[in-house]
Amino acid sequence: MIDRFDRKINYLRVSVTDRCNLRCFYCMPEQGVDLLKHEDILSFDEITEVIKIAVELGFEKIRLTGGEPLVRKDITELVKMISGIKGIKDFGLTTNGILLKRFAADLKNAGLHRLNISLDTTDPEEYRKITRCGELKDLFEGIEAAVKAGFREIKINTVIDSSSDEENAQKAAKFADDNGFKIRFIRKMNLEKGTFWNVIGGDGGKCSICNRLRVSSDGMVSPCLFSDEGFNVREIGVKEAFIQAINSKPEKGVMSRTHKFYNIGG
Repeated sequence: MIDRFDRKINYLRVSVTDRCNLRCFYCMPEQGVDLLKHEDILSFDEITEVIKIAVELGFEKIRLTGGEPLVRKDITELVKMISGIKGIKDFGLTTNGILLKRFAADLKNAGLHRLNISLDTTDPEEYRKITRCGELKDLFEGIEAAVKAGFREIKINTVIDSSSDEENAQKAAKFADDNGFKIRFIRKMNLEKGTFWNVIGGDGGKCSICNRLRVSSDGMVSPCLFSDEGFNVREIGVKEAFIQAINSKPEKGVMSRTHKFYNIGG
């Protein structure tokens, strides 16, 4: 699909849950958040139908996000359902990696193509401070399991304050380089103030070539991370929600008071 600014929109990010097993300080309050009710979250059949229609409309790249997608019960079954949709050329998942030791092999066998794994430091104490509860060894074991499962394309997502020269960022970069992983540096953003920057090593933040839409776990199709507009697939139908989102996609992100990183998938 082509938007008003002649951008080809072919990348769909789908949040499958607003829940997470970490409390990273730049993403979620320490005390947690008010979670969606079970009945408000899209079922596996609904998510699969959303993606199927998206592919029919020309979307080729699908990424599952959260919250943390691996905390969604039976997530590998959903991956299997989605991988059976003809026309998907790129099928990925973004994860904090804590549960990969348990799920990596099953995700690969279910048809997932690749992984983006969050790693902001290789220092265990710093990692615990950033995540408020995470153990770095669990993440490293998860990454090892992903490699063993056969994932050939693994990207490391590293959040930075302002520069990739920061100590934690350099530690993450060395880990990625030592293991043959690509790394992306993502500067901290503020949705309400509308502050964001280009992702170093990726295409995120480059509004002129933005090719993505987002679907929240409760079925809102959002044209932009920095926009409050959203179109509910349950209320107006999946195809119509996509069409309205495409037609509403701004030339450039402005701000959002409704989106949160933990429920829109970044």
